Amino acid sequence: MNRINPELKYSFLLVPFTTARLSHSEFTYRFPVSPGQKFIRLYFFAASYNADFDSSKSLFSVKAGGYTLLKDFNASLSSASYDGSETLFREYCVNFEPEDRSLNITFTPSKDGYAFINGVEIMSMPTNLYYSAAQGDGASYLGNSGTGYYVQNDTAMEMIYRINVGGGPLSPNEDTGMYRTWQAADDLYLDNISSSLSFVEPPNNIHLNFASIPNYSAPEAVYRTGRTMGSNQTSNKSFNLTWGFPVDPQFSYLVRLHFCEVDPDITEPRNRMFQIFIANLTAELHADIIRWTIENGKGNGIPIYKDYFVPMGSLATRKKGLGKLFVELQANKDDTEKILFDSPLLNGLEIFRLNDTDGNLSGPFPEQTLDIPQKVTSESSRNSTPMLAILAGVVLALLVLSFVGFLVFRRGRKVKDSNSSHRMSTSTMTLRSPFPSYLCHDFSLAEIKAATKNFDDTLIVGVGGFGHVYKGYFDNGATLVAIKRLKATSLQGAHEFMTEIKMLSRLRHRHLVSLIGFCADQGEMILVYDYMARGTLSDHLHRTKEPHLPWKLRLQICIGAAQGLHYLHTSTEGTIIHRDVKSANILLDEKWVAKVSDFGLSKKGIITISKTHISTKVKGSFGYLDPDYYRRQQLTEKSDVYSFGVVLCEVLCGRPAVTVVDNNRVGLAGWVKKCHHEGKLDQVFDPNLKGEIALRCLHRFVSIAISCMDDNGINRPSMDNVVRGLQFALEMQQNNENYIDHIERTVQDEIGLIKHNEGSSSSKQSNGAKESIQWLTGTIFSEIINPVGR
Repeated sequence: MNRINPELKYSFLLVPFTTARLSHSEFTYRFPVSPGQKFIRLYFFAASYNADFDSSKSLFSVKAGGYTLLKDFNASLSSASYDGSETLFREYCVNFEPEDRSLNITFTPSKDGYAFINGVEIMSMPTNLYYSAAQGDGASYLGNSGTGYYVQNDTAMEMIYRINVGGGPLSPNEDTGMYRTWQAADDLYLDNISSSLSFVEPPNNIHLNFASIPNYSAPEAVYRTGRTMGSNQTSNKSFNLTWGFPVDPQFSYLVRLHFCEVDPDITEPRNRMFQIFIANLTAELHADIIRWTIENGKGNGIPIYKDYFVPMGSLATRKKGLGKLFVELQANKDDTEKILFDSPLLNGLEIFRLNDTDGNLSGPFPEQTLDIPQKVTSESSRNSTPMLAILAGVVLALLVLSFVGFLVFRRGRKVKDSNSSHRMSTSTMTLRSPFPSYLCHDFSLAEIKAATKNFDDTLIVGVGGFGHVYKGYFDNGATLVAIKRLKATSLQGAHEFMTEIKMLSRLRHRHLVSLIGFCADQGEMILVYDYMARGTLSDHLHRTKEPHLPWKLRLQICIGAAQGLHYLHTSTEGTIIHRDVKSANILLDEKWVAKVSDFGLSKKGIITISKTHISTKVKGSFGYLDPDYYRRQQLTEKSDVYSFGVVLCEVLCGRPAVTVVDNNRVGLAGWVKKCHHEGKLDQVFDPNLKGEIALRCLHRFVSIAISCMDDNGINRPSMDNVVRGLQFALEMQQNNENYIDHIERTVQDEIGLIKHNEGSSSSKQSNGAKESIQWLTGTIFSEIINPVGR
């Protein structure tokens, strides 16, 4: 079916994201094509188009001709794993022979899912732009010295990275007529020492002479900027300029490096020489941009690129850096070489995945959730002298008679070509986070202090047992963030600090708070998040100074938070149990979008048929704690469901999870269950909601909350069912708004009917109430499964 995109309220949406084709069945597009090499681009907008096409249920594969482009693909998870943007695309290179008169692109949904596509683009590319010319030298075959690798016409490629190194992003309209997108922020992939020692070559007006390569190879803007290491010869010879790109090691890759000498003082060969290593293999021992281009012109300003074939599946590359493809540039260390500039230079980079022998281009999904270990150091060699090294460690907490350390480092290592006896000198040891730098930034304490004006009390926006939350500013006030500074005296703080970073550095979802980075300098434990302008849900429910939340908005917030929890429970990282679900941990952004936060108590577990729980020490917040979990000390995702049921009660009642009456603490969950049991719904809902709630929606909402708080965890619904139930309740509210007329009178009528059916005796009333609860609970989820009349 064709659908208009429901997210058209977003002004940035343009063609092809404004419409979509969705189907629970396989469908195929057939395009007439001419012979030659083509780009194929697939465009996706990760949205829920209606109740039948929830984005979380989108799971499908895509084939083009004899190639599998995508397998078990979910656009929502993929976009969340990258930058959180709901729009994304995939780009492929495929060649068509004269006998190929048409191209079939087939979308095959999973058994219970659906497939969709917003746009398909097929564009001719210049011959041999990325494929190898028959008379050319081909790409350098790394690990197989002196051998060229030819990208044949029967090869399909997927573009994984295309980066304007040192420059800004380039939109398709800024490309050379092929509508390629060039990513900026190459520093996201740099290690810490490279970030601190390197600098960007600013754009220049030098005349570019495309004498060595066609002028459509890359935009001029790519060649006018770059990243280098400066003029400090000691540090340049001691450290590498290193990027680490997450990849699937099951495939081989084509790496293209773009160069252009733009320094006006470098005009002759040997003025600048450096070494290049890719995937721990020697690519160039004497890289010299001027020498590479001198046959086609003299001087600087002549762009060129170099191609390298990287067999990631080989033993040599698997020994180190499994899961990352490292590109390393290093100054030439041979002092006998009289080199004017000991600083490497890179202007641009492209990485393509090559299909395997089965025509498959699809790896594990989503790629950015791959468990990527850090680069491993090689053993010291007796034949080489260790260079300058930096080793830094951070001790976070003392536990009993020992300490728990947060030692984060990356050792530099010697690079050795698997087929060469020539040993390269060592790199360095550097302070290094154990988490992916492209998802989680390691801030210095100086940066944090600058962002918070040295932890100015006037910037405090939250206070808790963990410490303080500050409003902070980066990029000269352009970027607003929330900075949580944990108490260094907390014995448990170190573990929770590590847990939060590990969880959020790998998870991205619209309804999970985004972790920007952390700081562990000088014993500090600091987390940096996206700033949530509306504060917590708890603030709006329990603080009179906050504006009253309308009922429909409360429903939408509940749906968002439930979707965030559902994502955790079904994450590709494995089942993740939050363990501290409460209204204070549901944040609201400027547009009132709910974000689940505070993952310090989260637990990752494998829930299978044979193992349905995790035995663990009971943790959580009083008033939200699952009694079944407390009794049995066995944790399941249903413990989160119980806590969320308490949140639903808070949303409905406008009361905190625990109140103090006559010096006794009274739990909200028990009170709501008691009122529901006795048929006293008129005592439950927030007085501020008077006249707002449709009767059917009220019953539906209460039924969901009661089901979530069932004493027996196995009887509680999954978060998927909770999401569907709340969405149905919202539909009922919208469909019945015209019939809401003095809800108190209507509720009383319903209560009278319930009491009449229950009878007069206490035993019958008790049984009747239980039957009423069971009927409401069963009805809501049965209607979702079989939505008759909706």
